[in-house]
Amino acid sequence: MARKRPFASIEQLPSKRWRVKYTAPDGIRRSAPHTFDTRLTAEAWVVATRRKIDKDQWDATDDNPREAITFGVYAARWLATRQVAGRPIKARTREHYSAILDDHLLDSFGHRQLAAIKPSDVRDWYVKTLADKPTMRSHAYSLLRTILGSAVNDELIDANPARIVGAGRSKRVHKIRPASVEELGTLTAEMPERLRLMVTLASWCALRFGEAVELRRGDIDLSQEVIRIRRAAVRTKGAYTVDTPKSDAGIRDVAIPPHIIPMIEAHLAKFVDRKRDSLIFPTDNGGYLQPSTLYRHWYKARATAGREDLRWHDLRHSGAVLAAATGASLAELMARLGHSTPQAAMRYQHAAAGRDREIAALLSKLAIAT
Repeated sequence: MARKRPFASIEQLPSKRWRVKYTAPDGIRRSAPHTFDTRLTAEAWVVATRRKIDKDQWDATDDNPREAITFGVYAARWLATRQVAGRPIKARTREHYSAILDDHLLDSFGHRQLAAIKPSDVRDWYVKTLADKPTMRSHAYSLLRTILGSAVNDELIDANPARIVGAGRSKRVHKIRPASVEELGTLTAEMPERLRLMVTLASWCALRFGEAVELRRGDIDLSQEVIRIRRAAVRTKGAYTVDTPKSDAGIRDVAIPPHIIPMIEAHLAKFVDRKRDSLIFPTDNGGYLQPSTLYRHWYKARATAGREDLRWHDLRHSGAVLAAATGASLAELMARLGHSTPQAAMRYQHAAAGRDREIAALLSKLAIAT
């Protein structure tokens, strides 16, 4: 005698949520209209549904099938409403994600129903996409995985089909060789006088380009020997906008190495208006310094220094290496650089108060001893 199929089955999905399948009065094997956080809530739904059927109160429309939606439509909605830590993502980040979607994801997945995308589809796409650009491929895969993960959370799909182990990581293609103290001296000297301090702050204070461009007279406190980073200028679609720094940790006070204070004083006296909101690195018309202007001089300076491999952002890396040479801990380095990742968030809150000033003083000793 054939074994009778049970009324309902409950299984845990890779997402750790629970899915119910049951036999409806019409004989069709159906899935519950949504998944469940716990097995207990899934079992409670089964009991309630069985009771409805027994009382002849069940209706096929109760299943409320999931919204049929394409990846392209969902991705556009996701991008428009994406938040991190309860706040909208930065405009620059949104622009970056939009470019990845347009260039690498929508052609393959945009027209596909979310529920129709299988792990094999993601693997096939991964093999064929950006094989010669591993960093961009890892970024594209990570974005795909994140969007599909949100679809799981929204109960539009049961499990994330982006399951390629290690695909979201890539080996650094550009190996950074930090600039030495001597090279930093040459790079600084070869820049126009009004931009020399920018090289110094990018290296010895590890400021990001956007932080330096938006820096104003009132942000530099020479009496306390600190630079207060509270804002950053970001270029989106060819124009600057002012926002908070890249992360919460980016809002910080950076202790100034004593050996560069005379250079800051001279720059303020010669190139910066007296108003507190005057830009430290203004153009002739008082606006923001354009990257093209900076790079035109930077490329010449690095060629003279014999460091044509050195990108502007590598100055920040060089500053971090120099700070590490003073014996700064990882937590102190993270605090000084304003570097933020979920894994590091616990680290810089333990950075000892006042140690950044010691690190700055030791940086000057390195410079003087060389």
